[in-house]
Amino acid sequence: MSFTSPAVPGAQLARQIALLPLVGLIFFSVSGGAYSLEALISTSGPGMGILLLVVMPLVYGLPIAAITTELATAMPAEGGTYVWARRALGDFAAFQAGVLRWLNSWVDMAIYPVLFASYLSALFVPAEAGHTVIASFGPFVLDVHWIVGVVCVIIPMAGLNIRGAKSVGESSLLFAVIALAPLAILAGFGIVKLITDQTNPLSPFMVDGSSATAAFGAGLALVMWSYCGFDRVGLIAGEIKNPTRVIPKAMFIAMIVVIASYVLPLVGSMAVGGWESWEAGSFGDIGERLGGTWLAVLVTVGGMFAAIGLYSSLLMSNSRSIFVLATDRWAPPVFTKISPRFGTPVVAIVVSSVMYALFSLGSFIDLVVIDVFLINLLLLVNLIALVALRIKEPTMPRPAKIPGGWLGIAAMGVPLTVVICYVTWYTVRDYGSISYWLIGGTLVLSVLVYFPARTYQQHHSSSADAVALSDR
Repeated sequence: MSFTSPAVPGAQLARQIALLPLVGLIFFSVSGGAYSLEALISTSGPGMGILLLVVMPLVYGLPIAAITTELATAMPAEGGTYVWARRALGDFAAFQAGVLRWLNSWVDMAIYPVLFASYLSALFVPAEAGHTVIASFGPFVLDVHWIVGVVCVIIPMAGLNIRGAKSVGESSLLFAVIALAPLAILAGFGIVKLITDQTNPLSPFMVDGSSATAAFGAGLALVMWSYCGFDRVGLIAGEIKNPTRVIPKAMFIAMIVVIASYVLPLVGSMAVGGWESWEAGSFGDIGERLGGTWLAVLVTVGGMFAAIGLYSSLLMSNSRSIFVLATDRWAPPVFTKISPRFGTPVVAIVVSSVMYALFSLGSFIDLVVIDVFLINLLLLVNLIALVALRIKEPTMPRPAKIPGGWLGIAAMGVPLTVVICYVTWYTVRDYGSISYWLIGGTLVLSVLVYFPARTYQQHHSSSADAVALSDR
């Protein structure tokens, strides 16, 4: 079976995403703006924080984008890591990649409705977490905070995704403008003030009393988190118009926008001082000091739309994981159901949305370690698939091939692997022994699920083949 042909007849999605909408989707798959990055400065120091934001794209973001671009343009089909691993490494690795991607999204996606409600609570106090509790069940808390996230983010974005990739992509451009405009104003005011006051935004370079190694390590995980997500393009490659030309251009534009959206607001914010106490959400206070209450409100609204944009674009890509597994008969065929009106995987979108709503009910802070581990594991699978395909299929057409042969791959892959290993070790160390149980349990469960899934796939593939023969 080729990488472009689904096992379930008719389970093919239309190519609707053009260049600019894809830029918007990549932007929100990776970033959403500098919101929540304020803590980088108070943790690492002004100079070290900005240095990390400038250097990390070279050793982490760019390699991810380059690897994804080569693979997605060579195999422009839905599924991303699943498709690449299947062709390079076989069914077992592909199944693990697909299942772990979707399961990991349950934890990851629960963040954004909560983030939206947290920003809204600055304007509407009952939306604050725990302020208006309706009922609680152990770690699960049903409150206005959760209801706001479901009603304002999960339900409407499920509807938007059902309308199609074109709608999601075009809306991402609007969300990006609303999210970035307040930060652009803040950056402009701040940079003018820096110049007027002759203030060095990179001084001091580090937090007082901190070594360079400690300052670097303290901010590395946060910055790494801020540059992952470029590989999401592979999950929706089958819906991109002219992917061999559009994907490389969109990646380049999105990379520039992401870096600028991080660096400029943080540099401008240095004009007000007080960076030692910055934390996630401090941009509102910074905006008020630079421009007044109106700018603080705009920044808060921008943060809300950043959360919406992140959720919408990631719902689109994550829902394709279970959809592609089902098209290859690893999961029940109901997940391949496509809306006759909009041509979208409606069941995959709805079921994913329900899972995200349920996970946003509780506090799963300990599960963050799984999120970090699995995201980085999947990035390494992409790298391994790229290397394996260079060896197994050297003549495969690669419209956006990483230049430089094996030296070029090493230049991309070695720094990426080092950063991934360090950040994973750093995160696991912080969470202690529970991280070993969580990660080990997740991987063991994923491996065990493979065997009944394989039996299910073989049975249904045989049945489908028999039906096809009888129809001849």
